[in-house]
Order: sequence, then structure tokens, then C-alpha cells
Amino acid sequence: MNQTLTALDVMHDAPVIPVIVLQDPQDAVPLARALAAGGIRMLEVTLRTPVALECIERIAKEVPEAVAGAGTIRSAADAQAAALAGARFGVSPGYTRAVGKACHDLGLPLLPGVATGSEIMMAQEDGYQQLKFFPALQAGGAPMLKAWQGPFGEVKFCPTGGIHAGNAAEFLALANVACVGGSWIVPADAIAQKDWARIETLAREAKALSR
Repeated sequence: MNQTLTALDVMHDAPVIPVIVLQDPQDAVPLARALAAGGIRMLEVTLRTPVALECIERIAKEVPEAVAGAGTIRSAADAQAAALAGARFGVSPGYTRAVGKACHDLGLPLLPGVATGSEIMMAQEDGYQQLKFFPALQAGGAPMLKAWQGPFGEVKFCPTGGIHAGNAAEFLALANVACVGGSWIVPADAIAQKDWARIETLAREAKALSR
């Protein structure tokens, strides 16, 4: 199935890719169902907790209407583990040739993280044109993305880091932004309270953002 999915497919599916941190595997399936019901199907489950791979596996097996992806891929081993768990795309906080090659060899679409022109050029040399701009606000925000439109006009970005409901539209209005990444539609307190209805509502609002 990975072969039929591209990084552009991931970016174009909805205006927002949720950045998900899960502490309990029991939350994975109801969370994914709530997001999918709200129109958000591409789910970045970050490899920041010991249960992340199990959560990806559960979503991949039990929520066919969602597409499980893995975030915080920092090594070839991370990419391999994510693919084995059923992840259908990967997101990395930075870029290395080893990560790029591993994802390419696995047929795992990757949104590599970049914050400088040199990193963009290195990712492009390896065939990556759809990139994650991270950490977006700290690395220059919308003005930086506007500046990159000239030298990197063919690149599409998913800015992540400091994006929220109040500033998402500013980023989505830029010609070189295909979507944004954010955790505001999966707030930790809503997950802890198992308030799936609230998360579905937040997903619906995110899906309705114009771009």
C-alpha cells in the first residue's frame, strides 16, 4: 500500500496533519476514529513515547479510514520499526542521508524536517521536494517561507512547530505551503479525558481551514 501513497498525497489530504503524542495504546484507536470522523485522515504518531509503535500498529490494523504515519523519525532503525508497525508515511525533525535512503528503500513517503537553505538543498539532491519546515515559528515563521519562494519555488512545505488555530491560516495562505502540522487538534487534556467528541470537533474545524 505504501507504493500508492506519495508525500504530496499526505500533504494534500487535509489542511492539518495532527502531531500526536500517545501515552496509552488504548487511546490510539478511538483517537484515530475521532480524527477520521472529523475529516483528518493523515495521522502523525510521534515516536516520543515507548508505546508509539504499538499505537501505530493498532491504528493501521483497526482504523482503515485513517492513515497511520510515524513522526520523530531520526534514524534508519526508526524508519524500519515504523514501517514494520504499519506506518504508511514518515516525518522527521531534521534530515540525514541515512534517514532519506532508509525511507526511500522502504517505500515509505517521508516529509523531512528542514530549517535552512542548505538542508533544503541536501533534501532536494536526494529527491525530496515536499518538506517539513521545523520548528516553524522559531526558525523564521511565515516570513522565512516567503523568502524561500524565490530560490525554492518548486518545494512544498508543511510548517510545524508553534502552529495553532490562531495562526494556521497565515501559513496556509502561502503559495508554497501545502498543509501545516500541529498538536492543537489533539490536546493532551482531551486525550487524557477521552473526550473524543471534542477532538472530532477540532478536527472538523481544522479540515474546514482554507488554503
